[in-house]
Amino acid sequence: MISSSGYPSIPLSVYQLKNRQEMSDHETNPAHYYGQAPGENIEDREAKPQPTSRAQAARELYFEAKSSASMEFPYWYTRRWEKLEGEIPVIRRAEALKSGFEHLTPVIYPGELITMGKACYLRGSYPMPWLSEAFFMAAGDQLYKEAQESGKLTADGFTTMGKGGGNVTKSIGNVISIAGKFGLRTEEMPAMIEIAKKWKDRSVDDIGHKYEQLVPGYKEKEALMRSVICMFDSGYTLPQGREVINYYYPLQFGIDGIIKNCEESLAETAGYPDMDRLYFFKAVIIMLEGIKSWIRNYADEARFLASLEQDKNQKTEYLEMAERLDWLSSNPPRSFHDALQLIWIFHVAVLNEDAISGLSPGRVGQVLYPFWQRDIKNGAINREKTLELLELMRIKFTELDCFASMGVVGGVLSGNTFNNLCLGGLQKDGASAANELEMLILQAGITCDTPQPTLSVLYDEKLPEEFLLKGVECTKIGTGYPAWVNNRVAMEFLLDNYGHEGLGHEEARAWSIGGCLETSPGSWMPLELDGEIHWIPGGSAPATSVGVHFLSLPKLLEVALFDGMDMRTGQRVFPSHGYILDSYEGIWQAFKDYFSRACHVLALTNNIQHDAWRKISPSLVNSMLKPDCLAKGKDIGQMGSRYNSTFNIESCGTANLVNSLASLKKNIYTDHLYSLEDYRKAILANFGYKTANESGSYSLVDQVATEDYHNWKKIHRLSLDAPKFGNDHPFVDAIMKEWEAWFCSMAHNYRSLYDQPMYACQISVSTHGPMGAVTLAGADGRLCGTTFSDGSVSAYPGTDRNGPYALFNSATCWNHATSQNSQLNMKIHPSVVKGREGARKFLELIRAYLRKGGFHVQFNIVDSRMLRQAQAEPEKYRSLLVRVAGFTQYWVELGKQIQDEVIARTEYEEI
Repeated sequence: MISSSGYPSIPLSVYQLKNRQEMSDHETNPAHYYGQAPGENIEDREAKPQPTSRAQAARELYFEAKSSASMEFPYWYTRRWEKLEGEIPVIRRAEALKSGFEHLTPVIYPGELITMGKACYLRGSYPMPWLSEAFFMAAGDQLYKEAQESGKLTADGFTTMGKGGGNVTKSIGNVISIAGKFGLRTEEMPAMIEIAKKWKDRSVDDIGHKYEQLVPGYKEKEALMRSVICMFDSGYTLPQGREVINYYYPLQFGIDGIIKNCEESLAETAGYPDMDRLYFFKAVIIMLEGIKSWIRNYADEARFLASLEQDKNQKTEYLEMAERLDWLSSNPPRSFHDALQLIWIFHVAVLNEDAISGLSPGRVGQVLYPFWQRDIKNGAINREKTLELLELMRIKFTELDCFASMGVVGGVLSGNTFNNLCLGGLQKDGASAANELEMLILQAGITCDTPQPTLSVLYDEKLPEEFLLKGVECTKIGTGYPAWVNNRVAMEFLLDNYGHEGLGHEEARAWSIGGCLETSPGSWMPLELDGEIHWIPGGSAPATSVGVHFLSLPKLLEVALFDGMDMRTGQRVFPSHGYILDSYEGIWQAFKDYFSRACHVLALTNNIQHDAWRKISPSLVNSMLKPDCLAKGKDIGQMGSRYNSTFNIESCGTANLVNSLASLKKNIYTDHLYSLEDYRKAILANFGYKTANESGSYSLVDQVATEDYHNWKKIHRLSLDAPKFGNDHPFVDAIMKEWEAWFCSMAHNYRSLYDQPMYACQISVSTHGPMGAVTLAGADGRLCGTTFSDGSVSAYPGTDRNGPYALFNSATCWNHATSQNSQLNMKIHPSVVKGREGARKFLELIRAYLRKGGFHVQFNIVDSRMLRQAQAEPEKYRSLLVRVAGFTQYWVELGKQIQDEVIARTEYEEI
């Protein structure tokens, strides 16, 4: 049962949605518990060791920094681009990238042992107007107005950004706020606007928009965007990412070795058919020359700082850094430290060629293990120094920002960049892949808890107990990571969806998570070190999460109930469906028809956007890294990668859809308590409550009744009391099973730009906030503007009242291997997992779910009352981390929509 002092113990009346003035002070802060309510005092998380002094200083510097935009890279990129009018497009692109890299101002911070960054600011990024130029224009500018009218920016207006931390939410002094997050110096604003205007009618956004209007039914696409049934276009907002990088070529050959390889291939290709290969090899050489200059500029800066430095130790570190960078500008790494610096250089280089979220380092502990093992054996490094370097690596990843519109950076990313570092899984031969370096990576995640890189354990029964308990130790201190992902389920998905491209069982073992939770294929690469071959895993596919980006399931059901109309805007989204809706099957069919129409038009327009991207802004850095682009002489946009079936259809609000269908089925068609017209009226009346925007609360907690609340009290009560997903209830779980079987099958009906079948992807990230904000009340009792359920198999907050194992039964009522992912979030009180006994009990809970066939589970270990305090006094909780949906973020940098939803999640006092 759910215990919440002061509330009657009836299903879901834990919310007690009545007028706030009628509640006592205690009642206005309800929490949802499974088991006995917590004690009087707020329980802190389990104590953890502190980071090294060097990492602590770097983290404090990060806390003081603000997200900042720079025009340096786009200025030099655009300047070079303009001078090369008429040049071969891929060569023009390479020259522009080279110019951008060459002119980046090097900035090295005291105490750094790993250096280089995206821009000249600690938390720096920059706009990429060659992708899209309109969203960061002044609100009065004609470009912005045109974008607004086309529906591209609708989601921006319904997104909340965190007010604390490093977000620049308001303009102040000589700093202008952009997208509610980034600060730009006023003197750079004219340059930004001028450069943006140079890309009008030339950017991926504009060219894609021009040609997507040729798609039959295009008007429906615009209506879908304005209603925020679809969150955003992926072709120009985030064309790359949600994938796993591959570090093999720089580690094995060094930059000069790759250039030599390209020169040899170029000579073999020149003048022969398929001349695009010639231009690709030449473009890679040009781009790498720019990266070499970028690295050497940092080496020169390190030497300059050394010439000024009085402290002997710091001077030595600068000189060692300069020597390391000079070497890596041409050669493969000689040591673990070299290798760590080199993979960081190329990680940032990929991020600098496109707007990217979710560029995951993958199984980097296994990639770097041969270098580390050799250094340990030779006494060149010890475990203490390794831990310090790994902590500093965490700081560097946390500094990364992605410049995008508010709807994307806030409504999707929550300011996060989703660099997922995976641990465990299996080796090429099927043995456990866990190693001692991965244990140290987990330890660094404990001592230096930062949002990036997030960690995921690729759980397999072959993984050693010691390794799994180390993962539990990391999770239970409240970091939100590692997430726990089912290795066998992921392999089954990959074999089903990439087998036709040649992926077999051995190669399937090389997989990793791209982005927050996108299953991504990998390959085994032969790293030769001291005459011995080490098979290391790395990504071998382009972005595995581009396609139809985030369809709002509750909003689509709402539109189906109102015969194609968006009642919030009064605009028609679809033609009348023509169903009488005198049966549950009629509602289900109307919903499926509208969902299919949305997928059809969005898949077609997305293909056009991505075609514009690959022609205007082809990937060079990422392509050079991915097998088999160098072998084929083709970039990833020309299917140079080994695997290319990477487009998906993403959904949001699964539990709300299923709960609403269950409520309609029960209350209208089974028990005959109300008519569909009664429900339409109740939805429009918001069940007698003010909207979330009016009440200022985005969960069902703290809602405010209106004067006519009593007219809708009974229907709302019955809607709340209808069976809810997450309680092992056959009535509602059968609806979930039917939805999943249909969705995961029908997604294959749509073809990607590469003429490959698409697949289902089921994650929410942060979209359940802004998408909920534009959706009316639901038949499940959810109120207008409140946030949807997170993930895809998470229960709606407060509705899972039969315990974790009942939730597991509901979540696994369908086959998770038929989808790219599924996502389960749980919140557990810190007292439950304390000590060694608590850790073992926690591990058994995780095992139980994954053994039942669950794909993913992640945890917030926190007392909900602490989150309430942090929301009221954010300045006291700058370093507080929480898990949202596939990622960890600082509490103060989350918008209130997501904060309220995390607070409202059921808190488990027993497991």
